[in-house]
Parts: sequence; C-alpha cells; structure tokens
Amino acid sequence: MSATQTSETKYFDLHTTGIGYLNRLREVTPRKGKPFMAVTVAALKGATDAVEYTYVDCNVVGEEAEKQIRRCQQAVDAEMKVLVGFRIGDIWPDVFTYQNGPKQGQAGVSLKGRLLYIGWIKINGKMVYQAKAVTAMPEQEQEVA
Repeated sequence: MSATQTSETKYFDLHTTGIGYLNRLREVTPRKGKPFMAVTVAALKGATDAVEYTYVDCNVVGEEAEKQIRRCQQAVDAEMKVLVGFRIGDIWPDVFTYQNGPKQGQAGVSLKGRLLYIGWIKINGKMVYQAKAVTAMPEQEQEVA
C-alpha cells in the first residue's frame, strides 16, 4: 500500500496493472467542468489459451498518459488491435439502469477508473512505444493509523 501526500492530506492509492486492448477512445465534454479523454480498456485475464476480458471505462489522467492515448486515436478508429501495458487507479463500480434494449429497466454495473500510465503500446503486434524504465516504486506505508 502506498500513500500520496498533498500538503497535509494523505491519500491511499489503489492501482491495477495489466495489459489490455483500447476501445472507444473519445473526448468527453461534460455539462460542467473541463473536457477530458476517455477510453475503455479491455483488460486481459485468465489462461493464455482461454483469455477473458474485464472492461474498465477510464478517464485518461496525466499529460503523458493522454499524449500516448492520443497517439492511438487513428489506430483505434480503424479498428486495429491496440494492445497496451497500463496502470489504472482507483477502480470503482458504477451502477446504472439500462435505458433501452432487451435489458431496459434492469440494473447494470460497469467498472470505472483513471488511466494513469501507459508502459508500452503495440499496434497490430508491432511495438510503437516503450516508456523509460521507472527506477523506484512509491514509498511503502508500513503502518496505517
């Protein structure tokens, strides 16, 4: 567990790392607040010969993450396979009600998070980006009060 400190406030970070495909890359303009990039990550899990996917709808956070995601826009729009190594922060479930279709009126759940970091990008199997190696991990919190 790591803690991030801003002034006097401490935060606990919940990070999920893995690899996954980028989908639904888009610019979101909310009624209130600033526009932001969003993407759905189809995170891979399970055995390599029977891969399963967990979909996480993410706000892209941070200048470098946004820069790397924007590089992928054309490839995602062209439905190329864009595979990334990622770090997503603070995943939470978002409960919603289906508005139409066969599940209309039923409750659904989607996972949301903040895409914090892209370690590498492959487009159709070709490596197009590799981040510089990080030398240190965040300080580990030994005791929680």
